[in-house]
This record gives sequence, C-alpha cells and structure tokens, in this order.
Amino acid sequence: MSKPTLPEPTPAFPAGLSNAFLFATFNALSYQMVLGSPMVLYAKSLEASATVLGLIAGMMPLLVIFQIPAANHVARIGYKRFVYAGWGMRVMFIFCMALIPLAGFFLNHATQLVLLLFLLFGFNLSRGISSAAWLPWITTLVPLAVRGKYLARDATCGHVASCAAFLLAGACVGQSSHPWQFALIFAFSAVMGSVSLIFLKRIPDVTPPEKEITAKIAVPWRAIAAHPPFRKLLRLNVAWSFAYGGIATFTVAYLRVEAGLAEGTIMLVTALAFIGGLAGLGYFESRTDRLGSKPVLTFCLALWILILVGWLAFSGRLIQPSLLLVILLQLTMGFAYALVNMNNTRLAMVIAPEMGRSHFFALFSVVGNLTLGITPILWGLVIDASGHLRTSVVGWELNRYSLFFLGTLAAFMITLAFCRKLDEPRALDIDELLRDILRTPQRLWLRLWPRGQP
Repeated sequence: MSKPTLPEPTPAFPAGLSNAFLFATFNALSYQMVLGSPMVLYAKSLEASATVLGLIAGMMPLLVIFQIPAANHVARIGYKRFVYAGWGMRVMFIFCMALIPLAGFFLNHATQLVLLLFLLFGFNLSRGISSAAWLPWITTLVPLAVRGKYLARDATCGHVASCAAFLLAGACVGQSSHPWQFALIFAFSAVMGSVSLIFLKRIPDVTPPEKEITAKIAVPWRAIAAHPPFRKLLRLNVAWSFAYGGIATFTVAYLRVEAGLAEGTIMLVTALAFIGGLAGLGYFESRTDRLGSKPVLTFCLALWILILVGWLAFSGRLIQPSLLLVILLQLTMGFAYALVNMNNTRLAMVIAPEMGRSHFFALFSVVGNLTLGITPILWGLVIDASGHLRTSVVGWELNRYSLFFLGTLAAFMITLAFCRKLDEPRALDIDELLRDILRTPQRLWLRLWPRGQP
C-alpha cells in the first residue's frame, strides 16, 4: 500500500526580505506626507485651484512614463543600484520642500506654489525613473508561491505606516493650520525617507535574468502589448486608473470645501481608510494565492460601485455627509483600494514572462499611470469649469462634485466589465470566493459556540 503523499511545504521568504518590509514602512511614512492629503491641504492653503490640485495628484503617475527608457538600463546597472539612486534623489527634494512653508514671509502664495510644483516634479521624476527596477527586482527575488503573501505583508506595512503618518499629520495641524506645521510635516517626511534608504540598501540583490541582453537590441513593445493576457490586463489598468484617478484628491477637496470639515479632521478620517485596507489585506493574505487575483478584483470593483453610490448621495445632497458615514465610506474605500492594488500587481507578476520582465513591467506601469496622471487634471478642469453648476434632478442635485462622482461611477462599471474578461491560470470563480467569505462567519461561530461535555 502506497504511503499518502504529503502536501508540498510552502516556500519561505528569502533571507533578508524583512528589510523590504522595514523599507516599505519608513517609505510610507515619508511619501504619504508629500503625495497624500497633507500636500493637497497645503496647496489648498496656497489658494491652488482644482486644476492645480489635479496636476499635483497626476504628476507622480504621469512621470512613470520614464520607466520606458529606463528599462533599457536596469539590467546593466543592477536592480539595487538603480532603485537606491532614485530614492536618494527623492529624499533631497523633500528636504527642499520643507523649506517652502517657512519662506512665506518674503514669498507670496503664487511663488510658493510654483516652487512647490517644481520640487514635486523633481521628486516624481526621480521616482518614475528608479521605479523601473523595483517590480522586476521583487519578482525575481520572491518565489511565485508566496508572492501574494509577500504583497499582502508589504501592503500591510505600508498601510500601518500610512495610517500613523496621517494621524501624526492630523495631530500636528489640528483644527487650524499654520505654515510652520506643514514645514514640520515635510521635514518629518524627509527624515523618514532617509531612514528607509538604510533598509533599502540591506535588501538582497539579485542578478537580472536579462543580464545578457544589451540596450542596443530593439525592444518589441508592440509584441509585448499584444500578448493576449497582458493586453487584457493593460486594458483593465487603463479603466481602473481613469476610475480611481481623482478619487483621493477630490474627496479631500469635497470634504474641505462642501462638507466643511477641518483640515485636521480630514487627515484623521483619511488615516482610517488604511484601517480598512489592513482588514482586507489581513483577510485575503492567505487566500489570494489559493483563489487567484481575478475573483478578488471582481469582488472589490463591485464594492467600489457601491462606494461611489454613497459619494453620489452625499454630493447630490440626498444624504447629509455626517462624520460617521464619511468614516464608513473611508474604511470601505481603504479595504477595496488595498485589495485592487495588491491583486493587480500580483496578476502582473503571474502574467509577465521571465525574459524581458523589466520591459513588461515598465509598460504595465506606464500605461496605467499615464491614465492615472491625466485623469485628475481632466477632472480638475471639469470641476473648475462647472463651479456654479447647480441643477436639481428628482431631488438629487447635479453640481461640480456630484458630476465628478457620477463620471467615476460609470468608469468603475466599465472596469468591472473588463475585469470579467481577464485571463489568469488556476484562478477560481467569483462564486468560490463568495462561498469562502460566507463560510468565515460560520467557522467563527463554531469556534466560539460552547461544546457540551461528553
């Protein structure tokens, strides 16, 4: 009689990968201050228009386009050296940003805003170039069987740090902000960025699989984009980026301008979104590698549609945006965003072949991020152009913000339709995911239910 076969053990994380989680933690403490709501609120204090806010939000993803030329040099220079150089440049720009709020006694708001945009451009340019090596580096370093688990833990570290960053920023600003408080926030960002570089340098380096390929060989970008599973993923990313592109910026602007929340309260509420993200990442950490990314993406995009219905009710004045309801929406947004982001990246790791991986990831990042960068600028123009629009439709008011949320709702519906057409090897159906979710409360109930004595 043959012995029963034992299940294969799950591969362990490579030695030294803990430094990647520490890097993610301190990196999030840094970049959330200069790319998140603190920067939006500071720009708003300088009387920035919705179009300028859209430009600030869109600059980072737009400059990811430089991954395309940078991908030709990643294999020659090496993953770690390439990323480390770019991240070091980023920190230098943040130190300069911390000085701008202190220059208000001799510079007017317009000049400060121009200087801020210039430094943000340099920050995002160095980030856009150096990020060409990050995904290929991690994909080569982390075994396939635990990539979902790695991404969940990496995102968890980032969410915990991001939540802490916004709580600190909210406590620093309070109910009324002053320039020195924003200077302190940006200085904290620069210090945390410097600490993150220590751990980045300790992450194990790996040899790029395409080391032998020289930059002189023409890259078949059209063939890469035409690869059927990859083409479908690119199409999904364009739709997702258009749907999500202005959400983070213009929900903050709506809460400040229309709902009348104080700046410190907005930062504290924004921090709670990361609590929702942590809940999603904790629940799906062990499930994503087993169920696949496609069903999780489908579930979360359907959830995003419900979220946008809530924002439409607020902005259209059907429901008063109370603090409790805003917190509930922020928690749900954090849950859905974290899982879409993680599973989108994981699916790209599954689909991209080993050879030419840097170019696949460069195209993947650039296509989605270009849309992600253009979208908030376009919505900023629409919001500014329709500033005085107020039309009642069966008790629901069509105004500049309800128009924005209506457009994003339509975009999320299109994204969900594209998601259903994705190709993923060994992914289970959405029905299996829903059954797994429904079984969880039953398992918890059985564990807690007192068992009778025999």
